[in-house]
Amino acid sequence: DPPRPLPRRLIHFLAQGFGAGRIPYAPGTFGTLVGVPLYLVLSGLPPVAYAAVVVGLFGLGVWLAEVTGHDLGAHDHPSIVWDEIVGYLTTMFLAPPGWMWMIVGFFLFRLFDIWKPFPIRQIDRQLANGLGCMLDDALAGIYALAGLQGIFYLSTSFHVR
Repeated sequence: DPPRPLPRRLIHFLAQGFGAGRIPYAPGTFGTLVGVPLYLVLSGLPPVAYAAVVVGLFGLGVWLAEVTGHDLGAHDHPSIVWDEIVGYLTTMFLAPPGWMWMIVGFFLFRLFDIWKPFPIRQIDRQLANGLGCMLDDALAGIYALAGLQGIFYLSTSFHVR
């Protein structure tokens, strides 16, 4: 017998960030918060392993968002926050240690996720599927990663800790 597919409820539960996406106010912010403990677990990995896990979570997210978006009738339904989790993990790649940097990364990611500078907004509008749902947040995470690394570089150049 072939393996049975995952129940839809489990797929939705994961896509909705273990339920965080179902919070009626600021689901993206709460979804990003789910990424913080996950980052704490993954932050001890070597950089290549960390990157591999994030790429794997991105791939899983494309599928989760595709299925859940189809079921809910919107490719980037507000309750789908797996993309925020992966976007935050992208931001935190090679991040300096410490709570301050986790918080700065959190706010930078939310800024770029909400602002959606070029080409993020265009991707969000043109790719109406699971890939589009995930890709715009991954790009916001890359922008936030660059911002975080830039702030860290400047802070160490001027000896601010």
